[in-house]
Amino acid sequence: MKPILLMCAIVLSVCAQTQTLDRIAATVDNDLILESELNAQVQFYALNNKIDPATPGLRAQVLQTMINEKLVVAKAIEDSVTVTDEEVQQQMDATIQQRIQQYGSEARLEEMYGMPLSRIKREFRDDLRKNLLAQRLQQQHLGNTTVGRFDVEDFFRTYKDSLPRVPQECELSEIGIAPKADDQAKAATRSRLKAILDSVRNGADFAAMAKRYSQDPGSAAQGGDLGFVRRGMFVKDFETAVFAMADGQISEIVETEHGLHIIQLVERRGDAVHARHILLRIERSKEGDEATIRLLDSLRTRALAGESFAELARKYSELRDNTIGGNIGTAEIDQVNPSFRPAIDTLKEGDISVPVKVPETTGYRYYIVWLRKRTPAHSMSLDQDYHKVEAIALNFKRTRDYQGWMEELKNQFYWQTRLTP
Repeated sequence: MKPILLMCAIVLSVCAQTQTLDRIAATVDNDLILESELNAQVQFYALNNKIDPATPGLRAQVLQTMINEKLVVAKAIEDSVTVTDEEVQQQMDATIQQRIQQYGSEARLEEMYGMPLSRIKREFRDDLRKNLLAQRLQQQHLGNTTVGRFDVEDFFRTYKDSLPRVPQECELSEIGIAPKADDQAKAATRSRLKAILDSVRNGADFAAMAKRYSQDPGSAAQGGDLGFVRRGMFVKDFETAVFAMADGQISEIVETEHGLHIIQLVERRGDAVHARHILLRIERSKEGDEATIRLLDSLRTRALAGESFAELARKYSELRDNTIGGNIGTAEIDQVNPSFRPAIDTLKEGDISVPVKVPETTGYRYYIVWLRKRTPAHSMSLDQDYHKVEAIALNFKRTRDYQGWMEELKNQFYWQTRLTP
């Protein structure tokens, strides 16, 4: 387990703390770690890492990490480190939204933990504040750790035989275009959404209508709830609309690349908004697909004939990376979109794929992909992989510094393990 402060299972801990019969696993300064909390963290870690919770040594490892976290919290409180109520609230909103998406609905989350959402939030607010304090102190203490060229070279000489192999990597650029819907399909979809909008404005519950009609699989089950989202995360037309709204306002119909939306702004906090939406996708036609494929084929031909792929991406691509010429960057082959893999596997450096249909959350899009460079799997070397070695060396140094810091804190604050892990 990496020695880094993570608020990874607070909701599980909330559930654990409601148990009436419990034992103390450890004491740290004026705080306690209950056996139920330890068990919840072990289960959470095992689930996330796909290992057996009964793995020898895991329980002791998790308990020590929990002790370390509380030692840092004690130091943060002693050093008068602070976080704002807004920071706590934003982190809470993000965490709750993540759990709702994980379990499928707010009701399911409440069912899993046997308490209403309002109580879950009350229960873990203090724990969340402490975790944020500890994260801030850790960043202050370890955030400026650096390694120089000499450190990296010395690290490589010492550990080169145990460094992982570098997997195959590909440097890629892309152009993505969604097929355009015909006017008749768009008009029919707009008419259906207008009827939903009229119902909402006449008193129908927005969340209930979203659950019933929205075609966004990521939010429909949550009543269209998108949680708090910062500026820059939505597609352009959606973002322009939602950031122009007042709290409680319901938008007119908004068209984006995903379809047609109506939006309800629940709350705005500075540069973040909490919104709901109802999405209806516009059905694509065979003619629209064929036109998109023809366009991408022509762009591929032009790029292979010498035109700048980057300029073509800036002009035609509908993706966020169009402003940087469609450059995806370098990625390990296993991290590449699986829909691209069959096409990429057959390309030589400099080749551009034929149009590939790629499913997306709210429909599909066609892509062409330019394989700019392919690096075969190989043993790590300083010449070829200096920045990778540097990152590993830096993490090694931070881990060593963290462990040394923990020893200092163990001598500074009272702590005691009360259970045999």
